[in-house]
Amino acid sequence: MPSPRPAVLLVDDEPHSLSAMRMALEDEFDCLTAGDADAALRLMEEEWVQVVICDQRMPGKTGVEFLTDLRDRWPDTVRLLITGYTDPGAMAQAINAAGIQQFLTKPWHPDQLLMAARNGARLFQLARENERMALEMRFLASTAQTKLEKRRAALREGMGFETLLRAPASPMNALIEAARHYASFDVPVLIVGEPGTGKARLARAMHFGSLRSDKPFHALNLAGMPEELAAIELFGAKRGVLPGGVNRIGLAQKADRGTLFLAGLEHAGPALQLALWRLVEEGSFSPVGGQEVLTTNLRLIAASGGELARRVADGAFRPDLYYALAVGELALPPLRARRGDVALLAQHFLMDLAAQHGKAAHGFAPAALEFLENYDWPGNLRELANEVTRMLIFAQSPLLGAELISRPILQAAPHEAGADRSAEAVLVADGTLKDRVELIEMRILRETLTRHRWNKSRAAAELGLSRVGLRAKLDRYGIADPSGRLAAEEEDD
Repeated sequence: MPSPRPAVLLVDDEPHSLSAMRMALEDEFDCLTAGDADAALRLMEEEWVQVVICDQRMPGKTGVEFLTDLRDRWPDTVRLLITGYTDPGAMAQAINAAGIQQFLTKPWHPDQLLMAARNGARLFQLARENERMALEMRFLASTAQTKLEKRRAALREGMGFETLLRAPASPMNALIEAARHYASFDVPVLIVGEPGTGKARLARAMHFGSLRSDKPFHALNLAGMPEELAAIELFGAKRGVLPGGVNRIGLAQKADRGTLFLAGLEHAGPALQLALWRLVEEGSFSPVGGQEVLTTNLRLIAASGGELARRVADGAFRPDLYYALAVGELALPPLRARRGDVALLAQHFLMDLAAQHGKAAHGFAPAALEFLENYDWPGNLRELANEVTRMLIFAQSPLLGAELISRPILQAAPHEAGADRSAEAVLVADGTLKDRVELIEMRILRETLTRHRWNKSRAAAELGLSRVGLRAKLDRYGIADPSGRLAAEEEDD
C-alpha cells in the first residue's frame, strides 16, 4: 500500500498567490489553502498537516502571530514564512516567537518553494522517526544510538545549499546563486575566503547539488601537512614506501566519480602543485614510489585562505594550476560583512548546542543580538559558535542576555556604522590625551554596565566610583540602557 502524500497548508489572503503555490506543489503534496489565520486554524483542527507555508502580511493576524499560535498547539508542524522584510532584529524575533524553520523571500521561484516544502516534510518525518527511536533506545543496546546518529548526520550532510543560512538581503545570496550554477557544471572550482568562513560547508553543498551527489565526497586540508605525507594521502603509495609493506590507496582514487575537496591550497609545495596540475588537466596521477600512471574521474574543489593571485604574481604558486582551478572562483565574505546573517546564525548555533548539551534555550535578548551583530568576528563562524557556546554554558534562563557576552565584544559599542574598533587606533592616533582617554572610558563604562545588567550600584562599585559620579559620566557621554529599563540602583542597599 503506497504511503500517503504529505499535506501542506498554504495561507495567504491573495487568491492568485494561493493558486501559484498550489500549482508549484500539487504534484507531490496534498495542498490545503486558507485565506486568513482563522480559516487556517480550523483546517489544522480537521487535518493532519506536516508543513505550513504562510505569508507574513495578512489582514488580522500577521504570519508570525499565526505561526506563534501554531507552535503552541502543533509544535511538530514545520513552519515556513514568506516575507519581504529584511530587518535582522525582526527576523530574530520571528524565529524566537514562532520557531520558523525557513524564510522564503518574495518573489519566490516555484523550484525554491518546492525544495523548501520537500525539506520541511523530510524534517517532519525525521522528527517523528526520532521520537519513535528515542522510545526504542530505552530498551535497545548502543547500536540503536549509533543508528540514530547516522540518520542525523545524513540529514545534516544531505541538505546541500539549504544548510547555508543567510538573511533575505545577505551578501551570501549572490555567491550561493553562483555556486548553484557552478555545481551543475562538472568544472573545477576555487573557493577563497578567510579561515572559518565556511569553505568546507560550501564545497559539500556544491557536491550535493551536483550530478555526483550520490558518489563519494572526500576532503583533505594541506595546512601544516608535510608535502610527502600530503602526496601519500592524495595519490597513495606503493608497497615498500610505508611501514608494514602494504599498498596505500589515495583520495584521488577513492574519490573517483565523486568530489575531492582540497583545503589549504596555498600550503602546497612546488612538487605537489605540479602533481595537482596533472590531476586537474589530465585526470592522471602516480602513487608515491610507483612509476605507473593511473587515471581518475573526480571533480576537484579547492579552497585557499590566502590570495592565490598575488602568490602567482610573486612566483610562489604555479599560474597554470591557478588558472586550471579558477574556472569557477567563489569569494566567501567574512562574517563582519554579513551583519544581517549573524542573528540567524547565532540562533542556529544556539538551537544545535542546546540540543547537544541538553540545556533549554529559546533565543537571545534584543540587546545581545545588537552586540553580536556589530562585532567584527575576526574568527568568523568558528568564533561566533564559540561565543554562543560560552553564553549557553553560563545562561541562567532560556533567553540569553547581553551580560553573558565576552568582554571584548561588549567593548565594541553597537551603532549603525558597525563595531567600535577605535580603541587600538586611539593609542597611536593624533589628538589630545583627554579626547583619546575619553574614547576608552566610554567603552569601559558601557561594557561594565552591560555585564551588570545596567545595575548602576554594582557597576559603580566595580569601577571605584560613586553612583553620583557614574551617573555624571553617563550623562556626559550620552550612554543609556538600550532596553529603556530603569536601572535598579537601590538593589544592593
